[in-house]
Amino acid sequence: MIQTVISDLGGVIVFFDNQIFYEKMANFSPFAQEEIGKLAFSESGLRESFDKGEITSQEFYTRAVEKLKANIDYDKFFSLYNDVFSLNPPVLEIMKRLKDKYRLILLSNTDVMRFGFVKQEFPEVMIFDEYVLSFEVGFMKPHPQIYREALKKAGTKAEECVFIDDRAENIQAAEELALQGILFEENENLESLLQGINLSF
Repeated sequence: MIQTVISDLGGVIVFFDNQIFYEKMANFSPFAQEEIGKLAFSESGLRESFDKGEITSQEFYTRAVEKLKANIDYDKFFSLYNDVFSLNPPVLEIMKRLKDKYRLILLSNTDVMRFGFVKQEFPEVMIFDEYVLSFEVGFMKPHPQIYREALKKAGTKAEECVFIDDRAENIQAAEELALQGILFEENENLESLLQGINLSF
């Protein structure tokens, strides 16, 4: 029987689009939008280092601006970097209904700045009993250790946990540790998926 619901944040409870950031950064950099993501983030491992808490926000800013040859100050940079989220109200309502019957844990690959932004801009999502954040624990999904951290917070057996995420590789990693996985895709009926594994609302 499921005792704990563990959910991803981005792509499930809130949507995000990094292209919004790349498009706006192109106004401060000689590089085009399509080059910015690859040059400073996708191919450099910079965002992963930030998400794992290996570098500070100042180091992240300094290195990103250097790579992009960008003329932008720290505060403006992060105002653009953070503002890429939108709320997914139907999923949030489901989480609120689950809260009375199950232990809720948020499990997210995120950095200190973006998580701080979400807390400030969408305080209604802060309904979880526990939070397992990559920048705090030093591991990112799909590394098994971040799931083990979530299981510690759950205080229940892996078989008694369901994990919701929008990426197949993250679900697979969770299932390898015996959690029950639910792959969520945009516009999918999450309530039906959860009812299919006998969760009650």
